[in-house]
Parts: sequence; C-alpha cells; structure tokens
Amino acid sequence: MTGTARRLGISQPAVSRSLAQLRDAFQDPLLIRTNKGMELTRRGEDLIPSVQNWLAHTNSLFATQEFDPEHLTRRFRLASTDFGVTAVLAPALGAIHRMAPQAMLEIVPFSEAMHAKLASGEIDLIVTGLEPDLQATYGRILFRERFLCLMRKDHPAVKRDGQPLSVGQFLQWPHIAVLVGENGFDRINSRLGDRAGERTIIAALPYFQAAPSLLRDSDALVVLPERAARDMASAYDLGLAEPPGDLADFEYWVLWHERNRRDAATMWLVDQLAAHCRAPDE
Repeated sequence: MTGTARRLGISQPAVSRSLAQLRDAFQDPLLIRTNKGMELTRRGEDLIPSVQNWLAHTNSLFATQEFDPEHLTRRFRLASTDFGVTAVLAPALGAIHRMAPQAMLEIVPFSEAMHAKLASGEIDLIVTGLEPDLQATYGRILFRERFLCLMRKDHPAVKRDGQPLSVGQFLQWPHIAVLVGENGFDRINSRLGDRAGERTIIAALPYFQAAPSLLRDSDALVVLPERAARDMASAYDLGLAEPPGDLADFEYWVLWHERNRRDAATMWLVDQLAAHCRAPDE
C-alpha cells in the first residue's frame, strides 16, 4: 500500500480507501494477505487483461497523434456564396482531394442562423466577404478584393482610358444588384451612403453567376468582386469599368468557432483554403 501510494503521489490511507471501494464494486477481496505478502485473488488475476486494455485505451486518448489527411474520412460543411466557391473553394479543391481523398466538402448557403450553426457544430467554416465579429469567431484574412463594373462590351460606360467612373456616371445607368444572405444585404448601397437612393435597380439576384445573362441586351451594369468580374468578362465577352473610388476594396475571410480552434482537421482545411486563393488575373 505504501509503495503504491508513493508511485501515485497520494497518501497510503487514500490507497486503502480506493481498494475498499474496488472490493465493494467487484464483491471480491481482490488482494489477500499470505505468508508471501499481499497476493491477488483469482478474481483479481482475471481482471488484469481487462485493466491493461482499459489503461492502453485511456492512454491513447491523451496521446498526441500526428494529423494525417490521407486517412481523413470527414464531411466538412462550409457556408459560402457562389463567389466564395469560385474564388476560395474551387482553387483549393484539387489539392484537398489529393491530400485527403476520403474527405468531402458540402457547401451550404448563407443564412441568418449560420453563426449559431458555427457555434453548434452544424457547420465548420464560413467563407465570407462581410466584416466578421472576431469577438464571436476566429478568422483568417484570405485576400483583399476590389470591385469592378461589368456590362455589355459596347456599353458607353466602358472607359478606354482606365479611369474610374465618377459617382454621377455610375448612378446614370440602371443596375443589377447582387444581394448577400437571407436579409438581402446590398454592399453597394451601403458604400454609397446618402446617394444610394439615386441608384436605379432593375433586377436583384442572390448570386453572382447569373448576372451576365441580364446584361447582354441591357444598359445595366453590375458591380462584382474583381475575380468574378474578370472571369465573366472573359467567358461572356463583356466589358469592364472601374467603379467610383467610394466603393472601396474589402477583405475576404474564412471563419471558425472556438469549438474547432484546436481541431487539426479543421485548421488543416483553413490552411489549404488560404494557400490556394488565386490572384484576380490568374
């Protein structure tokens, strides 16, 4: 008893009390006094393999294991707009699949409840261009982005000198608005401030990718993140113009919750997304 107490760093009476509790739990003396000292009963001997297995399993819970994405079998759920998919997830998907062939990314739309879902573990990450509340989440800036105006190629607002449109020129033309999230946040109106009421919006969309189809036979323009605008201008033979300087650039983020901050798989995914974000002209 004294030797056991010394190895455990507790008092001898504490060991005696623990032995008494074990005897009561197993309804067996477990240890009996003999001429050779204390020896195990038959029940005590039978318990040895089970106790050894239990100890090995318990120790494995506390062992530091190196994360290996190759053996990762997990479905990650990420909230993102279609621009986030194009600019962040698509460039990284090939590398993620090569490194973690059994992992899956499931994209879910923005919603009012997505931060609550992040906290509850229903989703793992949020990919967003909206300014985050870093008191409620953790985050990493993926890139800074600016806006471009997209319109038909022969639109009068396409400026060949590369100079930005004035606010007056910008507001002269009808607009296609891209609204973000369930509450329909319009970033352009928020940047225009008091002049937002002068903007003529003839259509509003909850996603970016359909915007080109509304521009071909229209005088309208749409303001998009540069990566999306350049891709669409090239793919659909559309024109570009610099917006007014009032429409400042913005940051694109990936967000996660405290519950995932020490999860090796989640942080590996964050690293992959950050590493593969492409520049606008790539």
